[in-house]
Amino acid sequence: MEIPFVYGKMADADNFTDRTADCRRLVENLKSGINTIIISPRRWGKTSLVNKALLQISQDGDYIVCKMDAFNCRSEQQFYETLLNSVLKATTSKIEELMATVKKYIGSLGPKISLGGDPMTEVSVGIDISNQKYSPDEILDLAEKIAIEKGKKIIISIDEFQNVDNFEHAIEIQRKLRSHWQLQQSVCYCLYGSKRHMLMDIFSNYEMPFYKFGDIMMLEKIALADWIPFIIERFRETGKEISEEYAKEIALRVECHPYYVQQYAQTVWIMTEKRAEEATLDTALRQIIDRSALLMSKITDDMRPKQINFLLAIANGEKNLTSSLTLKKYDLGTSANVKNLKKVVIDKDLVDEAAGGKLEIQDPIFKIWLKENYRF
Repeated sequence: MEIPFVYGKMADADNFTDRTADCRRLVENLKSGINTIIISPRRWGKTSLVNKALLQISQDGDYIVCKMDAFNCRSEQQFYETLLNSVLKATTSKIEELMATVKKYIGSLGPKISLGGDPMTEVSVGIDISNQKYSPDEILDLAEKIAIEKGKKIIISIDEFQNVDNFEHAIEIQRKLRSHWQLQQSVCYCLYGSKRHMLMDIFSNYEMPFYKFGDIMMLEKIALADWIPFIIERFRETGKEISEEYAKEIALRVECHPYYVQQYAQTVWIMTEKRAEEATLDTALRQIIDRSALLMSKITDDMRPKQINFLLAIANGEKNLTSSLTLKKYDLGTSANVKNLKKVVIDKDLVDEAAGGKLEIQDPIFKIWLKENYRF
């Protein structure tokens, strides 16, 4: 029997929950040529949302979809090569066509082409950066030229885009990217990644090159009202039962976090023969916490005591983190030190600053583990 809940990988088809309005907005933006940036905490389903939207767009013959992952890009050259290979793979279907495109548009760069066992899925085009003729301009304009030649629109999605901020001469590179991309009429970009605070700085800071580059979509959690029927229906489709009360409890215990709702529901489903019981919910949650314990401890092992204390204050719901009572209770030092502690935990992507400046632990299982293992 196929397990009806998915986590840790892209959710598609029946495994994709809600996000109907978000998907519609993203599709409409990209088909209308509006560059779109998707920002949310980690593991909230950004990749699944983008892939669902791109699948819909790809069914329209007027559009070509190009997917790029910048996760392994540690330099400007690697970024350009990855972009080049992604565009070529998306826009050519035969090796002869690829070779002709390379020769026509980037032949002056002296590209090195290597082929694997399958010449279309294992093709790789490299650029010799020591070549005196080397310039990224041809690569950055390649998609636009191909789109015009084919009479189509090209949508380019780039995952882990925030990595460009780690490159040497990062600001200069971002200026270069924007100077090309903002002029393109036949190519539209969807940019997202797993480092929320970095993306916010790149696209929301008016001093940065990508300020107001496009529409920023701030994803919200999937609502409790959507999770409850989803969980119940997935149990029912596989011949098992779960009450509305317990489906609600699954979502609430992990704060409607998409990754953990799916994991928690899957664990309960596996442990259930016919009908889920409360004891099963307790045991399943305990399993998830225990499996995560080693990873959680590694996070805190690298942190200073006051940083851990600050996380614990947030986890305990302290409303005024700079009050004398909170500073004393959690041994946080001075109110000025709280500002530094806040920056550290946000930079580590452990804490998210919600609307109104409220700080929240991003990972609900880490929050539970933290409160169990560190007490005041």
